[in-house]
Formats: sequence, C-alpha cells, structure tokens
Amino acid sequence: MYEVTIEPTGDVVEVEEGQTLLDASLRQGVWLPFACGHGTCGTCKVQVLEGDCDPGDASPFALMDMEREEGKVLACCALPESDLVIEADIDVDPDFLGYPVEDYEATVESITDLSPTIKGLRLRLDRPMAFQAGQYINLQLPGVEGARAFSIANKPTDDEVVELHVRHVPGGAATSYIHEQLTEGQTVPLSGPYGQFFVRKSASEDLIFVAGGSGLSSPQSMVLDLLEHGDSRKITLFQGARNLAELYNRDLFERLAAEHDNFTYVPALDAPEDPASWEGFTGYVHEAAIAHFDGLFEGHKAYLCGPPPMIDAAITALMRGRLFERDIYMERFLTAADGAEGGTRSALFRRI
Repeated sequence: MYEVTIEPTGDVVEVEEGQTLLDASLRQGVWLPFACGHGTCGTCKVQVLEGDCDPGDASPFALMDMEREEGKVLACCALPESDLVIEADIDVDPDFLGYPVEDYEATVESITDLSPTIKGLRLRLDRPMAFQAGQYINLQLPGVEGARAFSIANKPTDDEVVELHVRHVPGGAATSYIHEQLTEGQTVPLSGPYGQFFVRKSASEDLIFVAGGSGLSSPQSMVLDLLEHGDSRKITLFQGARNLAELYNRDLFERLAAEHDNFTYVPALDAPEDPASWEGFTGYVHEAAIAHFDGLFEGHKAYLCGPPPMIDAAITALMRGRLFERDIYMERFLTAADGAEGGTRSALFRRI
C-alpha cells in the first residue's frame, strides 16, 4: 500500500499494489482529469514530484520520451512503486459532489425498444449508488474486452437502478451484444459513477439542453432531477432525431412541459418521413435552438450531449449567439468510427 499526496489540493489517497493512480483516486472520491482511461489520449497526465512510479502501458504518443524523463506519467496507467507526491491539473467545480467510484452487480430488469436503433436498459443494482445527474457508468459485458461507458438516464433519487439508452453501432462489440444477446434477468458487473458532466445548480442562469440520438440520456436525467427538486429557472430541452421513429420519449417530455411552467420541450426532425404531417421543427437540432431563441443565447448555461458533429454545430451556434466557453458544457458520444476503441465510449465530460 502506497500513500499518494496530490497537489495542489493536498488530497491523500492510498494505492494498493498493482492499482493505478487514477483508479485509486476515483474510488476514494478524489477526481483527476481523464478521458480514454487506457493510456492513449494524455488527458490524465500528472507530474511526479517525489517518489518512484512505473508509467505502465502508456502510449508513446500520449506520453513522449521527453515527458517520461521529466517525471510525467499518465494516471490511468501509472503504478506507484513508493509513496508519491504528484501534481495534477485539477479544476473541480464547487457544484461537483465527488461521489467515490464503486463496483456493483446489476440485474437486467427490462430491455425495451426506444427506437429502431436504440434500446432502453433498466438495471437493478445490488445496492444504492449515489451519483449526479449527467454522470455515467462503465459496464462489463460477456465476451467483450474492456468496460464500455454509458450515461445514466434516470434521476439520482432512483438510486437502486440504472437506466441506459444504447444505440446500436454496426460492428460495435458492446452495443451489438446488448441489442442481440443481452437478456432480462442476466447479471452484469458495472462501476460508477464517473464523469464531470453535471448541472451547475449554484448558477442563476436559465438552462438550455441540446440532445441528439441516444445523447438524450444525460439531459433526461438532468431535467428530471431539476424538476423533481423544484428548480425555478427556465429550462429548455431541444431533442434532435432523424425521423419520428427515432424521436423517443417524446410523450415523457410533453407531459413534463404540461406540468411545469418553467420547462419547454422542442423536438426537431432533420429528415421527417412525412413532412406534411410533422408539426414540429424541421431541421437540425442546433437550428431549432437558433429559431427558438432568435439566435441570442445570453443569460443561459448550455449542456450539450450527442455525436461530435451535433456538438460542434451547437457550439458554433451558441457562441455566435453570444454564449461563451464558461457557459457551455458537453458530453460527446464517440464510437469506433470516431476513433474510440470498439463500441460506444463516453469521453471526458468537460467544457470546450
């Protein structure tokens, strides 16, 4: 067992033999910045100030030889060989609750077809899990190497279950297993909560949520949490889909909009199968936001969740409408085609 002091916060974590710096920190409620979790992106780079540390299986592209000589390591791969003092680029928001990561056994309670390409999973946990709306879990599946990250769609007060929205990625090992082989009653291990995508509840600005595809999961959790706790700010959810069949959970949000004066729901279809019968917005979801707010977004906090092209288009629209980096938060859904390793992965939840 080694003791690691993390500067500049002064947090101290205990690291077991063979355990990485990142895993030990997250499991003791100490957040370190990270993204891929397997040594290829370099987001979790830290400086070793005192002690000895094995850099582990860090990619030479993410951790160059010169950096290794300077004492830098990647927290997701680094294995302490003595007590350490490290320096990390930590910028934890005061609204972040920092729940420790734990391991759980979950039973598949139900599998539903949310759309032709998206399954809804409801997993019953072996004990309650504390999490913030917007965070995610890592799910282990039989025959699939490595854990896969999926955002939690239910509200935090439903702490004995995890609801997931899983889009089928053709050729993706994890999503193919979920869509084709996973059965109700099956038991699967998972860990969580992870992530820095959460609502800044201490802020006074009104809220904009922009979601595309299965990226609705995190905003759904956030909206349900806010409304349950009586948040008085104006909340607007823009949900984008290709056609009506892919626009899932519409009834839920229309009901919430009818029940709460401060909540507005705006669905958008970019390729409706029958344009004449579609009464909602036709176009991309960022265009729906521009139309709704007349292109001006000042006085808001914006939370974006979906595939990278949607995120990029939404960021451009928001910034042109006088919203800036400090008020924009995002969760990109990456797939194998986007450069992540197999299946759906959820990268670092952070600002631009």
